[in-house]
Amino acid sequence: MPRTIRTRVAIVGAGPAGLILSQLLADAGIDSVIVDGRSRDEIESTIRAGILEQGTVDLLKSLDPDTRVDTVGHRHDGIELRFGTEGHRIDFPSLVGRSVWLYPQHEVLKDLLALRIAAGQDLRLGVTAHGVDVSDPEHPAVLVTSADGEELRLEADFVVGADGSRSVVRATVTGSQTGGYFREYPFAWFGILCEAPPSSAELIYSNADEGFALISQRSPEVQRMYFQCDPLADPTAPSDAEIWDTLQARVPGTELHEGPIIQRDVLRFRSFVAHELRKGRVALVGDAAHTVPPTGAKGMNLAIADVVLLADALRALLTEGDERLVDGYADRALQRIWKAQHFSWWMTSMLHVSPQDTDFDRRRQIGELRTVIESEAGRTYLAEAYTGWPLAR
Repeated sequence: MPRTIRTRVAIVGAGPAGLILSQLLADAGIDSVIVDGRSRDEIESTIRAGILEQGTVDLLKSLDPDTRVDTVGHRHDGIELRFGTEGHRIDFPSLVGRSVWLYPQHEVLKDLLALRIAAGQDLRLGVTAHGVDVSDPEHPAVLVTSADGEELRLEADFVVGADGSRSVVRATVTGSQTGGYFREYPFAWFGILCEAPPSSAELIYSNADEGFALISQRSPEVQRMYFQCDPLADPTAPSDAEIWDTLQARVPGTELHEGPIIQRDVLRFRSFVAHELRKGRVALVGDAAHTVPPTGAKGMNLAIADVVLLADALRALLTEGDERLVDGYADRALQRIWKAQHFSWWMTSMLHVSPQDTDFDRRRQIGELRTVIESEAGRTYLAEAYTGWPLAR
């Protein structure tokens, strides 16, 4: 028989969503156990992009006095939309009074792991979750195998799936691993990390006849850049010179600073929203519940917005016996999720060239870009959505 471990909330996944949820629960006096199949080194060394909304940064600062978001991260007060040979800056503070921060997700995770470990969080890494047993609806249990092969039963008052796009918890909530609404895209991003100084102080989103490009940054010495490619593209096929020629052609009017390419990959993306976000005392947050194209910079921010709602709901349920917020969690979360899905789809469709596009489609797309940059209302909508709607705390 598996050994049983008892906790109030069992959290599957030690990403930003799971770690922040455990902190918010601890602040409410609710204990939790987090399990994740990865090691701490794997979690902290997997490099992922990170544009943080104003509300996300405010939350991190309120939770962690030692967050490095202002020291390692960089505040950005705008982005540049580029098409043709023209660049058009969207100034966030003047339009909506907010900014964003460039702070990669693995750096956020370093901060959060240090915070939760210092607080004595029961954090079990290298532990594989196999599924959720809901035979007792009041006390669901996560079935796991520890790093040394021991079978464990993590019994809780509530289970949260924060275990990413390949969530093992999702099937318990939706009835299947793939139960949800999908949109596939006929393109992907070819991404590189290179050793070079920044080519721009802020992100450049460029729509060129040849396709989309994004010029981003990581640090004063290392930069991240992407260009639109075929989803089946081989990241090892092009030479460094060919990659730089492609990137430069996609941002006419901007001279890129070139350097040795130290990493290359192809990022395929899609839109997904699970059919259900909660069933009984099991709920989904973050990529387990939804994924968005990276164009709108919504992924981690949307996960944290889910967590803020669910943490309030669990506090009411587990400390006051009030089920109303838990019952309303999915509806409230989905309002923001679908707004973010729309914004991410809109940015993606406005900036990328689809294989089936006609000359009419291309000219209409340029008209759409001009409508945005020449209209204060258009610029304000982009700034409002990009910097993030207020968190419902």
